[in-house]
Amino acid sequence: MRVALAQVNTVVGDFQANARKVRDALKDARRMAADIVLFPELTLTGYPPEDLLLKPAFIQKNLDTLKRLTRHSQGLIAIVGFAEPAGSALYNAAALLADGRHVGSYRKMRLPNYGVFDEKRYFREGERPARFTFQGRRIGLTICEDIWDEGGPGRGLCEAGGLDLLLNISSSPYHKGKWKDREAMIANHARAYRAPVVYANLVGGQDELVFDGHSLVVLPDGSVLARGGGFVEEMIYADVPLAEKRAANKAARGGAGPVKTFRVAALGAASRKKPLAKHPFSPLGELEEVYQALVLGTRDYLQKNGFETGVIGLSGGVDSALTAKIGCDAIGPENIVGVLMPSPYSSRGSVEDSLALATRLGIRTLTLPIEEAMHAYEKILAGAFKGMPPGVAEENLQARIRGNLLMALSNKMGWLVLTTGNKSEYSVGYCTLYGDMAGGFAVLKDVPKTWVYDLCRFINRQAGEAVIPENVLTKEPSAELRPNQKDSDSLPPYPLLDRVLSRYIEGDHGLGQLRGLGLPAAEVRRIALRVDANEYKRRQSPPGVKITPKSFGRDRRLPITNHFKG
Repeated sequence: MRVALAQVNTVVGDFQANARKVRDALKDARRMAADIVLFPELTLTGYPPEDLLLKPAFIQKNLDTLKRLTRHSQGLIAIVGFAEPAGSALYNAAALLADGRHVGSYRKMRLPNYGVFDEKRYFREGERPARFTFQGRRIGLTICEDIWDEGGPGRGLCEAGGLDLLLNISSSPYHKGKWKDREAMIANHARAYRAPVVYANLVGGQDELVFDGHSLVVLPDGSVLARGGGFVEEMIYADVPLAEKRAANKAARGGAGPVKTFRVAALGAASRKKPLAKHPFSPLGELEEVYQALVLGTRDYLQKNGFETGVIGLSGGVDSALTAKIGCDAIGPENIVGVLMPSPYSSRGSVEDSLALATRLGIRTLTLPIEEAMHAYEKILAGAFKGMPPGVAEENLQARIRGNLLMALSNKMGWLVLTTGNKSEYSVGYCTLYGDMAGGFAVLKDVPKTWVYDLCRFINRQAGEAVIPENVLTKEPSAELRPNQKDSDSLPPYPLLDRVLSRYIEGDHGLGQLRGLGLPAAEVRRIALRVDANEYKRRQSPPGVKITPKSFGRDRRLPITNHFKG
């Protein structure tokens, strides 16, 4: 049986654009003589639509779009994700379209409600597994989380007489290495179900989330017949070998309730099937995978929100260098502006490194010195600060002046400010609220500092030259807000800091579990307390691409007012 996986990039709420992608994919699938074409979960609405699902007009628009699309399924079977209302309930559903008719729908039975997922806020769980028969074959329908649970609907369908093919439409968001875990899980379940699994995943960026694609066709022995690429829109085709036809169905068992069964008659005249070429797949290395996620997330955030130009404060440091390079690869160097804002504490090297980076990337620059603004603030605050020595407040004023200048450019020119802080800094509050945190999108928000260096070196290796100037990578990190300042004045070395942060934030380890990481217990406690004390800052930060298994905001939700220490 020839299957097509439409690995498409949808936009939440853009029913017209999403329907166009479905029509184009159906046209291509018909040209390739596919029997079945799968689209991602909630194709029509985009994923995740969040509280738009509470708007009746939104639900109706999704139903109207499905109705108009149905006639485009002539000559094949299409599985399309949509939101299906039923009385006061709403379901995350898969529409079974066949030869121009809406034959029926399957309603998702396993609703994720952890991490970035909040589906039980909107949807009711489906009650019955579903399958359809076609050409004498039993073909099961599942949606995303259904397949992560080995005892879920796939198991129920197997117990109800067996399956010839299991389909899964998905919108599974990315974090580093997840596509490999996902593939291993699907292979295990294909073996357990003794049936091929066809898995179509969403691709693209939606706010903080990136969907990586990596759609799959897996055979009953766990081997992969076809793979979709990572972070790219494409159509994947595969001829799935099916076992000999099984005996007649038995009733469903195991408390899953009776299986909902649809019947699809023979389709209209189809094109003659020509042999398929092997679908190309080149696995991404770990750093390339992370980098592609950052580029895609940044590109889609800018373009889907109507921004043509990104503006970045260039400090001569590694974070702004990586952010600028990602911006160039996302929307082109001609659409990125670097702004140098030197102060009396800025080293000559930082200015020179910023200009060298801009030249190598091919981006235009503006230089806006801030010394005059610093003096103006000092004069205004002189009375209020009288008798008090200079300190962090004066340092942060510099960052806030820079933030104001970048936001003024954004306001005047319609540019989006790409902030440059990394996860290590956001974790411990080594960033200035309304200063370097000011902006529209925090590209590196979920990227630890050690990864920032690794990604910059990866870029240079891939290019075969120092796109990121070597001096940027070798000089000691500094905010340059006071004479001779270094990050190490306030923080332990980043490799040690990131080790603690990974366990405390992503592993939820208590203080007693953070021993033996190369730092004294008192220093580990200080880091943990800084993480907890700076939740209020992170709540006010821009969105940024989710890269780790536990990002701030959507994954890790701690109260700001919190007296627990441990």
